[in-house]
Amino acid sequence: MQQQILDSIDKILIDRKQQSADESYVASLYAKGLEEILKKISEEATEVVMAAKDNAQPANKATQEHLVSEIADLWFHSMVLLAHQDLNSTDIMNELERRLGLSGLVEKANRNKPK
Repeated sequence: MQQQILDSIDKILIDRKQQSADESYVASLYAKGLEEILKKISEEATEVVMAAKDNAQPANKATQEHLVSEIADLWFHSMVLLAHQDLNSTDIMNELERRLGLSGLVEKANRNKPK
């Protein structure tokens, strides 16, 4: 079910490339270009950090919901970036699947090896 949600969002993001910036928030981001999309991701990442600090202690339902909401915004805007770069959630899922079962230290060391 979760992959279906990601696939649906991927499709919507592709469709938004054809829409007017006046009709769609995502289309307006595409029209403004890469720098604006990156700026939005940076803003969302900062909001995640702030929400995580608010949720640190004592955590409660409201602060947890706020953190989840901010992370959802970050994921969404990251997906906008992927679509802008002709990528999608499947590309990310494939990479995560490749890493599954690898030690984080091994995976990081493999990234730094010349190909």
